[in-house]
Amino acid sequence: MQLSSKQNEYILNATHRWNIKSGAVRSGKSFVDTAYMIPFRIRAVKGKPGLNVILGVSKESIERNVLQPMRELYTDKLIGTINNRNISHICGEEVYCLGAEKISQVAKIQGSSIKYCYGDEIAKWNKEVFQMLKSRLDKPYSCFDGSCNPEHPTHWLKEFLDNPDLDIYLQQYTIFDNPYLDPEFVKQLCKEYEGTIYYDRLILGLWKRAEGAIYKRFADNPEVFRCEIVDQIDQATEKKQFRKEDVVSIELAIDFGGNKSGHAFVARGYTDDYRDVIALASRRIKAEDESEDIDSNMLDKLFCDFIEEVIEKYAVFTKHGDYVEYCNAESVFWDNAETVLGNSIRNAVEKRYPWIAVKPAKKRAINDRIRCTTRLMGAGRFWMTEDCSSLQAAFTDAVWDKEKEKDERLDDGSTDIDSLDAFEYTIERDMKYLIQEVDDV
Repeated sequence: MQLSSKQNEYILNATHRWNIKSGAVRSGKSFVDTAYMIPFRIRAVKGKPGLNVILGVSKESIERNVLQPMRELYTDKLIGTINNRNISHICGEEVYCLGAEKISQVAKIQGSSIKYCYGDEIAKWNKEVFQMLKSRLDKPYSCFDGSCNPEHPTHWLKEFLDNPDLDIYLQQYTIFDNPYLDPEFVKQLCKEYEGTIYYDRLILGLWKRAEGAIYKRFADNPEVFRCEIVDQIDQATEKKQFRKEDVVSIELAIDFGGNKSGHAFVARGYTDDYRDVIALASRRIKAEDESEDIDSNMLDKLFCDFIEEVIEKYAVFTKHGDYVEYCNAESVFWDNAETVLGNSIRNAVEKRYPWIAVKPAKKRAINDRIRCTTRLMGAGRFWMTEDCSSLQAAFTDAVWDKEKEKDERLDDGSTDIDSLDAFEYTIERDMKYLIQEVDDV
């Protein structure tokens, strides 16, 4: 088991009450913990009063990020699974494994002394959980190891780490501190995050505020992302082209605007193995007289007409009479905040296109959706046809809200958030396939 000089430095200096590593993804922050620190700490306090605890965003993330890597090194004889009492047996000792996203999830250890705690993805925790933890590390030998990726510079964890009066050892990482990464992987990851806030945070390990254009690479030159869907590739052209038959899955989404606001339609295609993501078409629908809303019947018709346009221009299908035997236009996702409108859309689509599944959007975390899209753009895997003028404008105009401490997309009516949401509804269920590391932060 080889450790980098940075990891060995941590082992030598992590002798404080709070020992935390902050910095880039894939920089080796967590490996030194799972390979050495956690089993060492648990053995060091064996038999002493107090609980051993591992806190993460969820029990699932603890299993994925902490227990499974340890199990690969030490086998399941030493590293157990989490039982129905939220306990895993590690090196012969009971260790509570609890999600820290909500204070209610750790209520069962309130009032208990903690002799050792390991923290995974600390910056994503509920602040109250961290406050509770500070009072529970109450033994002379109590200590904490943990790791995190940086967030904005006014984050509550950053304020804690910057307190000179506390017994904290803070070690900071860039991705270049891991000598065991494939240089080509590092090169590609840097390329994917280039020009975004994620480069500063997840490559350089800096606590930086999200400012300016969200999709800067796109906003600077939308034409770089232009493509055509054709029946036959023209070898003489330099334009990016895809054959219709290469688009294996087409899915559509609708985001409902608020009162007297517009509605957004988007169609998205995938090539095989989720390699390329293609924005095929988009529409921004607003009433000509903005003093009146578009009623549900009109909206149903407009959206079904949009589906028909997408199918006629981009879909591959076979029919026998009126029966559609095959069509790669597969699903529609609707904004689940508007159940009445959503049910109306579902009924209209299922009646007109019975082979298309109609489902409510999942509405995953917006920043996960943004990060996935920016990485696709950076990796050269996102494309857009000329039928996406409204979506192009939405990507170009999207900015971070400079008035908010947390990372939030500006949503004050000055930009077309609805089209961004609609596009994201078509990819959010597949983010773990599109970008394998989207949850690995």
